[in-house]
Amino acid sequence: MIYSTTETIHGREIRESVGVVTGNVVQAKHIGRDIMAGLKSIVGGEIRGYTEMLNEARDIAIGRLVENAKQKNADAVVGIRFTTSSIMDGSSEILVFGTAVKLR
Repeated sequence: MIYSTTETIHGREIRESVGVVTGNVVQAKHIGRDIMAGLKSIVGGEIRGYTEMLNEARDIAIGRLVENAKQKNADAVVGIRFTTSSIMDGSSEILVFGTAVKLR
Protein backbone atom coordinates (compact mmCIF):
# COMPACT_ATOMS: atom_id res chain seq x y z
CA MET A 1 0.00 0.00 0.00
CA ILE A 2 1.32 3.40 -0.97
CA TYR A 3 0.65 6.26 1.44
CA SER A 4 1.84 9.81 1.20
CA THR A 5 1.45 13.23 2.75
CA THR A 6 1.24 14.67 -0.77
CA GLU A 7 -2.02 14.97 -2.68
CA THR A 8 -0.75 12.84 -5.57
CA ILE A 9 1.45 9.81 -6.12
CA HIS A 10 4.38 10.74 -8.34
CA GLY A 11 4.19 8.98 -11.69
CA ARG A 12 0.69 7.60 -11.07
CA GLU A 13 -2.74 8.92 -11.94
CA ILE A 14 -5.56 8.87 -9.42
CA ARG A 15 -8.51 7.14 -11.05
CA GLU A 16 -11.03 7.34 -8.22
CA SER A 17 -11.36 8.57 -4.65
CA VAL A 18 -12.97 5.97 -2.40
CA GLY A 19 -13.26 8.02 0.76
CA VAL A 20 -11.63 9.13 3.97
CA VAL A 21 -9.70 6.52 5.94
CA THR A 22 -8.39 6.72 9.47
CA GLY A 23 -6.24 4.88 11.94
CA ASN A 24 -5.78 5.70 15.60
CA VAL A 25 -4.34 4.42 18.84
CA VAL A 26 -4.57 5.60 22.43
CA GLN A 27 -1.25 5.04 24.16
CA ALA A 28 -0.66 5.25 27.89
CA LYS A 29 2.71 5.79 29.51
CA HIS A 30 3.89 3.42 32.21
CA ILE A 31 5.65 3.86 35.53
CA GLY A 32 9.11 2.93 34.18
CA ARG A 33 8.96 5.64 31.57
CA ASP A 34 7.59 8.12 34.11
CA ILE A 35 10.50 7.51 36.48
CA MET A 36 13.05 8.00 33.70
CA ALA A 37 11.17 11.07 32.43
CA GLY A 38 11.23 12.57 35.91
CA LEU A 39 14.97 12.04 36.17
CA LYS A 40 15.57 13.37 32.67
CA SER A 41 13.54 16.49 33.38
CA ILE A 42 16.09 17.42 36.05
CA VAL A 43 19.07 17.35 33.69
CA GLY A 44 17.31 17.99 30.38
CA GLY A 45 17.49 16.23 27.04
CA GLU A 46 15.43 13.80 25.04
CA ILE A 47 13.18 11.41 26.91
CA ARG A 48 13.84 8.36 24.73
CA GLY A 49 11.19 6.20 26.38
CA TYR A 50 8.47 8.63 25.34
CA THR A 51 9.97 9.03 21.87
CA GLU A 52 9.92 5.25 21.41
CA MET A 53 6.36 5.08 22.73
CA LEU A 54 5.14 7.72 20.27
CA ASN A 55 7.01 6.11 17.35
CA GLU A 56 5.35 2.79 18.18
CA ALA A 57 1.93 4.45 18.47
CA ARG A 58 2.41 6.22 15.11
CA ASP A 59 3.31 2.92 13.43
CA ILE A 60 0.22 1.23 14.89
CA ALA A 61 -2.00 4.12 13.69
CA ILE A 62 -0.51 3.91 10.18
CA GLY A 63 -1.10 0.16 10.13
CA ARG A 64 -4.74 0.71 10.99
CA LEU A 65 -5.05 3.39 8.30
CA VAL A 66 -3.65 0.97 5.73
CA GLU A 67 -6.07 -1.77 6.85
CA ASN A 68 -8.97 0.66 6.55
CA ALA A 69 -7.83 1.55 3.02
CA LYS A 70 -7.51 -2.13 2.06
CA GLN A 71 -11.08 -2.72 3.22
CA LYS A 72 -12.13 -0.11 0.65
CA ASN A 73 -10.02 -1.81 -2.05
CA ALA A 74 -7.82 1.26 -2.36
CA ASP A 75 -4.39 1.27 -3.99
CA ALA A 76 -3.05 4.23 -2.03
CA VAL A 77 -3.81 6.86 0.58
CA VAL A 78 -2.97 10.48 -0.21
CA GLY A 79 -2.91 13.62 1.88
CA ILE A 80 -2.27 11.82 5.15
CA ARG A 81 -2.08 13.97 8.25
CA PHE A 82 -1.39 13.23 11.89
CA THR A 83 -2.98 14.72 14.95
CA THR A 84 -2.60 14.07 18.65
CA SER A 85 -4.78 14.77 21.61
CA SER A 86 -4.73 14.13 25.32
CA ILE A 87 -7.40 11.64 26.33
CA MET A 88 -6.73 11.67 30.08
CA ASP A 89 -3.79 12.29 32.34
CA GLY A 90 -1.05 9.93 31.24
CA SER A 91 -2.43 8.91 27.85
CA SER A 92 -2.82 10.41 24.42
CA GLU A 93 -4.28 9.54 21.06
CA ILE A 94 -2.50 9.59 17.75
CA LEU A 95 -4.85 9.81 14.77
CA VAL A 96 -3.79 9.55 11.14
CA PHE A 97 -6.22 10.26 8.31
CA GLY A 98 -6.18 10.63 4.57
CA THR A 99 -8.03 9.96 1.34
CA ALA A 100 -8.08 6.42 -0.04
CA VAL A 101 -7.74 6.31 -3.82
CA LYS A 102 -7.56 3.86 -6.70
CA LEU A 103 -4.73 4.38 -9.18
CA ARG A 104 -4.43 3.78 -12.91
